Amino acid sequence: MTIHWTGVFPAITTPLRPSGALHLPALARHARWMIDSGCRGLICSGSLGESATLSFEEKLTVLRTCVRAVRGRAPVVIGIAALSTAEAVALARAAAQAGAAGLMVLPPYAYSTDWTEMKAHVAAVLRATRLPCLLYNNPLAYKTDFLPDQIAELAADHPNLTAVKESTGDSRRLTAIRAAVGSRLALLVGMDDAIVEGIRNGADGWVAGLVNAFPIESVALFETAVSGNRIRTETLYHWFLPLLRLDTVPKFVQYIKWVQSELGGCPANVRPPRLALTPAEIASAQAILSTALRTRLPRESISP
Repeated sequence: MTIHWTGVFPAITTPLRPSGALHLPALARHARWMIDSGCRGLICSGSLGESATLSFEEKLTVLRTCVRAVRGRAPVVIGIAALSTAEAVALARAAAQAGAAGLMVLPPYAYSTDWTEMKAHVAAVLRATRLPCLLYNNPLAYKTDFLPDQIAELAADHPNLTAVKESTGDSRRLTAIRAAVGSRLALLVGMDDAIVEGIRNGADGWVAGLVNAFPIESVALFETAVSGNRIRTETLYHWFLPLLRLDTVPKFVQYIKWVQSELGGCPANVRPPRLALTPAEIASAQAILSTALRTRLPRESISP
């Protein structure tokens, strides 16, 4: 399946039962809801999907569940991250066999190094399949910063590198990457509270977090910002920002899952080392969510 890296791509959460086991029926329902709400594809087993706590086989089970759930209506992309290059390559190849439409390629877990080693790792994953790949740049989380000229090197050598998920939080980086690669790669914003700024700086898509709980508003925000309707964009963004900022804190997985569960979606269960939110953290999140629900904009008023 061809991937057009435009629009909203949820970095979907991984529903878990209280025991910590995968909750596959909830995952399938959630995947369908995202696509029914106008999202252009799914990205599973990313940071928000608690990829680091999933086994190799569990990642493939999550992928297969999403592929079956959406039935070809949208591409399903899987995050490729591992402690070793060998495992990352093996996961990429297994994912291609399991029905992935694309790969989101991350640096290796727990090892930040120089460009020579990092380029070799990423290149090995890119070469592992012919699937289109999205390079994930999040130096705050992974301690590796893929600079614009380095991204251009990878793009020149690997035709299946087709997009970058940019999560530095620096909107100037988007324009720097565009200057380095031209239209060769699609650029996607990877931080929820930088999406409007990112679109104004040339982003093509959004790998979103709070979309897991508010897909209608997320799609509307993206499309309104792209349309250039500044007043509607600012109105919706102002309403959404307190929630979107939950995507940029250390406990973003717990907060987003908690919001989902409060709205009747997937359960809030997480795997250690993550623990449930404390009462004080829940009270803070509840205040944000209560205000958002009380002031939620009518659906007809947020359409582009």
